[in-house]
Amino acid sequence: MAFGIRRPELERWKQDVADGHISFLTHYWVDHRFPGCTTVTKVGCSDIDKLVDWGSRYGLQREWLDLRNDYPHFDLFGSRQAEILRAEGQLEQLNKLVKVSK
Repeated sequence: MAFGIRRPELERWKQDVADGHISFLTHYWVDHRFPGCTTVTKVGCSDIDKLVDWGSRYGLQREWLDLRNDYPHFDLFGSRQAEILRAEGQLEQLNKLVKVSK
C-alpha cells in the first residue's frame, strides 16, 4: 500500500519516466513481505536499456524490473535505498527517509 505522495509529484515522475529520464519517487509503503521497510523509492525510465544500464552500476539486475505497467522501474528499499539515493545526490528523496525514521 502506497501513501504520502501528492498527485503533482506522482504526475511529474510519470512524465519524466515517459520522457525517457531516470526519475526517482520515494513514498511511504507497507507490505507484509518486507517487515521493517516503511518507504520505497521507484526509479523509473521508459527506456529500459537505459534503466538497466543505470541499475547495473548498483548491482541491480534486469530481472528485478517491475514491468507490469507503463512505467518501468526498480523498487528500492532498506539500506540499499538510502545508499543509492545518497550516491545519486537525491537529497530531497533521502530527506523523506530521514523524516520516517525520527
